[in-house]
Formats: sequence, C-alpha cells, structure tokens
Amino acid sequence: MDERTGEVICGITVSVDGFVAGEGMTEEQPFGDADADVLHSWMFDEPERHRNEVAYQIERAGAYIMGRNMFGPRGAGYDRDWRGWWGEDPPFHTPVFVLTHRPREPLAMRGGTTFTFVTDGIESALAQAREAAAGRDVAIAGGADVVNQYLAAGLIDDMWIHTAPVTIGHGPRLFSDVPRMRLEPVEWGGTSRVTHVRYRFRGLEED
Repeated sequence: MDERTGEVICGITVSVDGFVAGEGMTEEQPFGDADADVLHSWMFDEPERHRNEVAYQIERAGAYIMGRNMFGPRGAGYDRDWRGWWGEDPPFHTPVFVLTHRPREPLAMRGGTTFTFVTDGIESALAQAREAAAGRDVAIAGGADVVNQYLAAGLIDDMWIHTAPVTIGHGPRLFSDVPRMRLEPVEWGGTSRVTHVRYRFRGLEED
C-alpha cells in the first residue's frame, strides 16, 4: 500500500452485474435476498491471500462514513435500541458518521467506535469525518447509495472494487446515477472467488 494520507477511500464488494446487495433487507438478512456467502466469502477463505485488500480501510482510516441502511434496516428499532449489525464491539474502532434523515444521539460502543448521526448531507458528514480523522484517511463504508453520492460529487480519491463471480439482478447498484469519470487502475489481483481492482479517480468527465 502507498503512504498517501488525508484522502477519501472506499473498498466495496459487488456482483458481476454491479450490485452490492439484493432487495428485502431485514435484521436477519443484511444483504437482502442476495447470496451473501458468495459475495463475501473471499474475505474469510484464504484471508492471507487478500490481506492487503481486507486491511486497506482498517489500516488507513481515521474515520468512516456510512449510510442509514448500512447501520441497520428500516424498522429495526432505530429510535429505541438498535445498535448496529456488529455487536457491542464493532470492527471500526474509530468514529463513524451515519448519514440519515432522522436525528439520533451519538452512540458510543466498545473499542473506540462512536456512531454519530448526520442529517445535513454528505459534505457535512465528510467535514466532520475529516476533523475526527486528524490527518488520516476517511473511508466511505457503504452502502451503494452513499458511495454513489460521493462518487457523483467527485469526492472519492482511491477505491478497491472487489467483484464476486455471481449475478444478483436487482437491488442497490454501484455507479448508479454517477456521471462519467476517469479512473486509473493501479493495482489488481484475485482468486477464483473474487477479482480485485484498485482505482485512482482522475476526475469527472466534462459533458
């Protein structure tokens, strides 16, 4: 990995047809009707072969941004007791800013993760995350809608796209409603379970 700091980065797994999840998300099925085992098994099978890709955000990020649906499905006790998918010690161990339309008090968890709920848009979330990251990178954790908003605004600098050998056919899709942009592949690899390509973003295309 390179030594760049203070950037906006992202790592996301997609199907061959570009979807990051299916439809019908529930507390029991965070990825809806998509086959989550096929999409994400590469992270857990032969993990040493994917160490750089898995560690990409963990080692670089001083703060994360995610969407409301990544924090939890709609109707999951959001205003009462829902504390995320990850248990009492989420894997982030840094501040996490959750984009939402419904305000909620910050939620402090074990291990250094605090979820802060941002209701005034992606630029506000990024400004707060940059301050919290204190010079380290800010990672856009997902889901697809949030990643697409930051892509459309030209705010992502560096991104791993992990393509799993499966199609989903419906659901949230990467690059949906995103303008044309210039990407430079700078690193790649993979196994029979996934193809990794890391891109540097070189700007939005002019109409």
